[in-house]
Amino acid sequence: MGVLSTVLLARQTGLAQPHISNFLHRRRRLSLPALDRILLAQNLSVEDLAGSPHHPNPRPEESHAVMDAIPIVPHSAAMTSPVIPPRASRESVHLPEEWLAGLPVRRAVTRRGWERFVGVRITATQAVAMDPLLRARSVVILDRHYNSLAPCRPLQPNIYAVRVGARFVFRHVSFESSRLILRPRAFDYPVELIDLAPQDSPSDLIVGRVCLCIAEL
Repeated sequence: MGVLSTVLLARQTGLAQPHISNFLHRRRRLSLPALDRILLAQNLSVEDLAGSPHHPNPRPEESHAVMDAIPIVPHSAAMTSPVIPPRASRESVHLPEEWLAGLPVRRAVTRRGWERFVGVRITATQAVAMDPLLRARSVVILDRHYNSLAPCRPLQPNIYAVRVGARFVFRHVSFESSRLILRPRAFDYPVELIDLAPQDSPSDLIVGRVCLCIAEL
């Protein structure tokens, strides 16, 4: 059996050796064209990497190895607990690790030590203002390392979980004249204004950005 080195792979593909080394050590990602060049050089296909068609379903231990377990927690824990204790997690949802790995981070300094992703279930009352983007009894995945008002995607407003007193609401959010403006999706639902004290920041009330909504069928 031969030995495939990063030097040889770089020579076969035309890619830089440090670039390949970073990819193999999981420090960087490769673009899809670069991955195609590696597969072509090794005479491989996507089907080869996926495994035999006679075994389409991976064993549970193989599946869990490439999945992130996101805890589903009470609203109070999502709002106030930097690290989610095991007793606060009622259940969890497993997502492919690549789904969340590439999401941008835009957090306040005070959020640096917070556990990033948590899931919460939303009630019918919470969902109605953002219908049809959010549905009652959905599991919503929050990115608590994104409490900036900068849009994640151009021309597409973020949906945030916001702490309003003891309430937990989901809205589009903007900030004008020392006021946090909570805008619903539903046209017949009122806009809410929250006055902030001079020492307060919008990021203090933003729990996190909604990055995924898993609706029950």
